Amino acid sequence: MLEPKKSADSSGMDEFGYAQTLDRSIGKFASFAAGVSYISILTGVFQLFYFGFSTAGPAYAWSWPIVFVGQLMVALCFAELAGRYPVAGSVYNWAKRLSSGTWSWLAGWLLLISSMVALGAVALALQITLPQIWSGFQIIGDGTGQYDFAINGVLLASIMIGISTLINAFGVKLMTRINSIGVFVELAAAVLMILALAWHVVRGPEVLFDTTGFGEEHPLGFFGVFLIAAMASGYVMYGFDTASSLGEETKDPKKTAPKAILRAVTASFLLGGLLLLGGILAAPDLSDPKIGAADGGLQYIVLSVLGGPFGKAFLVCIVVAVVVCTLAVHAAAIRMMFAMARDNNLPFSRQLGKVDPVRKTPTVAAIVIGVLAIIPLIVNIMQPAIFTIMSSISIVLIYLSYLLVTVPLLRKRFLKKWPLADDGTEPGFSLGKWGVLVNILAVLWGGAMTVNLIWPRPEIYNSVPPFAWYLQWGGVIFVGAVIIGGVLLYRLKLRHQTGVLAEHAAAVAAHPSSSAEAAPQKPAGPQEETVEPQRVS
Repeated sequence: MLEPKKSADSSGMDEFGYAQTLDRSIGKFASFAAGVSYISILTGVFQLFYFGFSTAGPAYAWSWPIVFVGQLMVALCFAELAGRYPVAGSVYNWAKRLSSGTWSWLAGWLLLISSMVALGAVALALQITLPQIWSGFQIIGDGTGQYDFAINGVLLASIMIGISTLINAFGVKLMTRINSIGVFVELAAAVLMILALAWHVVRGPEVLFDTTGFGEEHPLGFFGVFLIAAMASGYVMYGFDTASSLGEETKDPKKTAPKAILRAVTASFLLGGLLLLGGILAAPDLSDPKIGAADGGLQYIVLSVLGGPFGKAFLVCIVVAVVVCTLAVHAAAIRMMFAMARDNNLPFSRQLGKVDPVRKTPTVAAIVIGVLAIIPLIVNIMQPAIFTIMSSISIVLIYLSYLLVTVPLLRKRFLKKWPLADDGTEPGFSLGKWGVLVNILAVLWGGAMTVNLIWPRPEIYNSVPPFAWYLQWGGVIFVGAVIIGGVLLYRLKLRHQTGVLAEHAAAVAAHPSSSAEAAPQKPAGPQEETVEPQRVS
């Protein structure tokens, strides 16, 4: 009998206890593009520039390098983990190897919910740009009604999510091909836009120290409003773990994923920071109220500075960025759902973990994610502040899920259990002697930003009428409900059925060089055949 042909890839899935069921076809640029498109500076910077500027003025731009430094610490920790475990649902699988079952499941659960909320929030960015390209995109009303903006935004976002669902369900090759082209357009447009804004600069960088009038009525002064405005930067620089979440579909992932994570966050910082700086220095009149309005912002500055045809051409590139960002967020959410489902760690796991035999992609998960992402949009359809509310909630959940990785990783370092003992395999990336310091900074940063983001301030969660306590505390209530509901679901039901579904289990034992310890197989139930997932000590 012929021996089964082993994969030439250096990171065979049998090392992690899984069979290779997804299509391994993503190259280096596509992996980098996945991280860049999720961060998507043209989406995030243009979507929330108005919020940051109207809250703290030009000096809000200082939040950009601060957020970058904090997120870089997290990204460095993630790069080290990606060099060991480039597996779908990266945060969930990393936490599974660093902490207990409850906390690792919660990490995946929080990131799954946050990804679905973020999917809707990203697609909403179309409402800020499309009507400024052509008024015909304002389908609901003329934009002057109290709810025209929000309702039309939900309509456009729902259409975009529907398109994303079709593309992601068709297969990863189509998604990454569109994504890579879109990222190339986004990066080229960002560079050209930076040069164009630099050519039209009308003031010096001293304006970045102008805090006049901002924070005068806040108890904490300018620092208080600066913390609020920092959300506009915090919303952009996350999702860099997407490159590793697509690791099972990436060639040579242990080397490719860590580099893609770090390159994505660094490139986004440089280009996004220059866009912010260029927009503020080139704006004809910083006292113009349209700059701080949801239907104005950085888009308004670009149109004012570059003129109709050129300005609108750049806005079209922003729409391209929103489209590929939507695809990337959707793809990451699908991989998280798939990763948890194949461990039988979600309701209806067998259906959600099913991989199309031809397209080799989790088609059912793609459709379910698309449908569920529209629900938060519909719930907030009559809320004029829908952008900031959904953005804040999605970021809070993401920061919490990141903490459920960085905290147990730091604990492992203190216990001298990380980095792993030399097992004959070469990690794709290592922090070496800087690991403890970087990890401590990542935890402190994640904790501080989580508190800042979930703080029930009316400026974020209830900035416009009707004013009500439950709206102001909506973020806390929603996040609390997701955590409590998730823990109860896992502890009362899912933990009793946890185990790799038979169709996803590795056909052979883990590679001897792996640090995994094979656990005894769990008896299969009458309807679900599962294999106990392997743990890493």
